[in-house]
Amino acid sequence: MSEKGKYASGTENRRLVWKEIVWPLILELNNVAFTLSEYQKKRDEVCARFGITLTVTSRGLVSLLQKNLLFKEKDLYSIHYRLIPYMRLKAECDYATAIKEVRTK
Repeated sequence: MSEKGKYASGTENRRLVWKEIVWPLILELNNVAFTLSEYQKKRDEVCARFGITLTVTSRGLVSLLQKNLLFKEKDLYSIHYRLIPYMRLKAECDYATAIKEVRTK
């Protein structure tokens, strides 16, 4: 049994995927969207570097979709419209900032 509760590990998975895969990919592509294959390539690099399983990253990606940080249409993933200014400025946008922006009315 894991030492962390399911909510803590879910947050950790989201943070990892956002920080190491999704946001660097958005900045690298300089685009608000990325394809599934682009994500998979970046994910494979990160999994090899950190020695983590694909399961962790897949749970993190699904969790980001549930939190509305990402939206999926067929094999294209896009970020929430409130995060676009961060991308345009090539600014660092950590998970806490991203979730705050998405939840702000």
